[in-house]
Amino acid sequence: MNWNRNFLLLLIGLSLANIGDVLYMVSVISTIFARTGSATASSLVPFTITSSMFIASLLTPLLIGKISLNQLLAGSQIVKTILLVVLGFLLLWITASNYYLVLVNIALIALLDGCAKPIRQTLIPHYVKSEHLIQANGVAETVTQMIQSMMWFVGSLFLMVMSSQQLVWVVGGLFVVASIFLCFLETVHHKPSEPKAKLEQINEGWKTLSHTPVLRKFAWIDLFETIAGTVWIAAILYVFVSNALHVSEKWWGFINGAFFLGLIFGSVFCVKFTSFIEKKLGTTIFIGLFLSSTITFLFSLNSIPIVALLLSLCVGFFGQIKNIPQQTIIQTSVIKAQLATVYSSLGAIGTGTFGIASLMMGLLADLFGIRIVFVISALFLAIGSAIVYKNKQLFVSNVGE
Repeated sequence: MNWNRNFLLLLIGLSLANIGDVLYMVSVISTIFARTGSATASSLVPFTITSSMFIASLLTPLLIGKISLNQLLAGSQIVKTILLVVLGFLLLWITASNYYLVLVNIALIALLDGCAKPIRQTLIPHYVKSEHLIQANGVAETVTQMIQSMMWFVGSLFLMVMSSQQLVWVVGGLFVVASIFLCFLETVHHKPSEPKAKLEQINEGWKTLSHTPVLRKFAWIDLFETIAGTVWIAAILYVFVSNALHVSEKWWGFINGAFFLGLIFGSVFCVKFTSFIEKKLGTTIFIGLFLSSTITFLFSLNSIPIVALLLSLCVGFFGQIKNIPQQTIIQTSVIKAQLATVYSSLGAIGTGTFGIASLMMGLLADLFGIRIVFVISALFLAIGSAIVYKNKQLFVSNVGE
């Protein structure tokens, strides 16, 4: 792959920002739990973030077109840095009675994250030649998953040697450097075909999804896959480890780590075997979904901890070899000017579905037992694979200019 300046700036800037995002969440969750002693209060952190990102996904199209995409990304990171400084001071004096102020702050940060996420995915095909898209997406996903898998552990270690507030100042430094890298990105303008009313701007991505057959299928697949993926959240997996595997809570960390390791292996696989995957995009997506479904079903039946580790790794692996070809097809299925609004709409589907499905899976686990939710997850993944199989002629790369 030809490593160009803009892709490297984007990758480094976003990697530093992602590291900071995990560390500040570790800090906030730790502080709120320490001040309130409430697990419910701590759980409001991911709920607040998800809700804000959903709202941002709906409203982002209003900003696209008014400012260049790279400036929108850099600007959101700069404002995040300012809000993080405010957070650092808030952590000095929050108590059990006013911790909601921290939630307001992280809600604003998550709004900016929700705005930036579709921009990040949109910029890659602007900065990378079409023949290198699978490799670029694979590299970006590898780095992202490595950060996600490592930084929660690293953040916990940091809290052993420094306070939550000090960790936030470290994150502030990372955000400053990330902002600098993103400020040097080459200008990329979103060029709407004609002026649109605000409601039309919000609906633009949804219209593109509904009018583009392959994107319409991906929207349904993402819906089913997001529902399926909620069984891997901490609350569900922790119960499975305790009630189905009958081992200590440390196995939750092992299984979660194996899942992320599988994601990394899947990304590396896509980078290494790009030429093969490019010829078989639809087949790769189908295999990824079908085997994820099969392995999730086997996971639901299993009672052996070591086998659970292996199955979790395989779910992550096959899930990722489905995700990267999917990104490539999305990035080449419409003209580049439509990508940001398309990703905003897909992001809204993902975050909105995740919040509702998480509650639904928790309720089903309480009513029918923890194993049944993994069976349901496997069923939804099977539905996704059936959609790909029935419409395999749609799942090809079409370079759009």
